[in-house]
Amino acid sequence: MIRVVVVDDEPMVCAHLRTILGSANDIEVIDTALDGAAGVEAVVRHRPDVVLMDLRMPGVDGLTAIERIAKLPEPPKVVALTTFDADHYVLRALRAGAMGFLVKSTPPEDLIGLVRVAADGHVVLSPVAARRMVAASADEQSTRDELRSLVGELTERETEVLARLGEGLSNAEIGKRLYLSEATVKGYVSRLLLKLGCDNRTQAGLLARDAGLTDR
Repeated sequence: MIRVVVVDDEPMVCAHLRTILGSANDIEVIDTALDGAAGVEAVVRHRPDVVLMDLRMPGVDGLTAIERIAKLPEPPKVVALTTFDADHYVLRALRAGAMGFLVKSTPPEDLIGLVRVAADGHVVLSPVAARRMVAASADEQSTRDELRSLVGELTERETEVLARLGEGLSNAEIGKRLYLSEATVKGYVSRLLLKLGCDNRTQAGLLARDAGLTDR
């Protein structure tokens, strides 16, 4: 059973998401919260697998809550909720530790599937919107140069794995692409996170995009 906490300052949104997710036999919404502070408390209390976190809330907003949750021991997978897929807060949420984001207008059947994807540890991210956000974050050439210098310290194989992370591929998919075992890829990913100072593969993937390792 995938245990979910929903955090949104609109009670109707919480109720809507609870109804949709509750229709799946493998997902349970165990709590809802109306602001970031209450959301963090719910996470500490219930230890869910996935948190759906609204970004724009009065009081403690979603960005602050995501940062606090990321610092917890064995934090859950956090997925940012937004009204617009080009919301500039989304990129900040990903930097803070979110696994990805969902637009609130996501069809119910897709929402259920994407929550399952997040629970499995995979990135939940719209490729089209991601390209726009990454382009906006890389406007200054100095930023890209700094990232390229950091990536330049990696081995050739590590760079190849990082580029595939930038494409949003799973470990199994990277293994097939590079003719490596899934266990070997997992080891590369762990070393990359340490070398690059990234908290998760989503942040590493964004770094790969920012550094120009992928056109996606």
